Amino acid sequence: MNISGKPRIVVAVTGASGAIYGFRLAELLVQKNFPIYLVVTQAARLVAKHELGLDFGGGGSGQVHETLVHYFKSGARHIQWLEPMDLLAPISSGSHKTRGMIVAPCSMGALSGIAHGLSRDLVERAADVTLKEKRPLILIPRESPLSPIHLENMLSLSRIGVHIVPAAPAFYQRPKRIQELVDFIVGRALDLLGIEHDLFKRWHK
Repeated sequence: MNISGKPRIVVAVTGASGAIYGFRLAELLVQKNFPIYLVVTQAARLVAKHELGLDFGGGGSGQVHETLVHYFKSGARHIQWLEPMDLLAPISSGSHKTRGMIVAPCSMGALSGIAHGLSRDLVERAADVTLKEKRPLILIPRESPLSPIHLENMLSLSRIGVHIVPAAPAFYQRPKRIQELVDFIVGRALDLLGIEHDLFKRWHK
């Protein structure tokens, strides 16, 4: 928990294309005053640099803090950054309460590790904890085409209650900007956590 006593939401960004999903999700959560833990893997940092222009430098705590403050501005105060290989972090234990976890985007490597309970890094361990504690776990995979291995892993996770939200936005709202496509997927993830938003126009006749 944070100093307000409210359980944090875990947001993990892994090394698939689509870093904008994770960072936009984190941005919206802190705007709504939801405290979060943020885990960005080494591969995700490379993707974020290429796709979003975020430079984590050598990965030192000072550089990470500076990058987060620059990106999230005042919202950064609601974020606790966790190193992806820190298996002593609070979220590696089930006794530490969280509201749930979202992996956005979720690479196929991370998805496989979660499906098989490997716990090779903090993302996989935190997901394993989320599963065993029966808290909401939402994965936003971004890959195409999908192999039978990818599909089998997703099916295995879906059968035990994991929410699989493919990064496949709808077009009935007639989006004009990339931001609208991103917000549709982020909004669907927020729906699964029971968090109100107005990110897209909901379908109705």
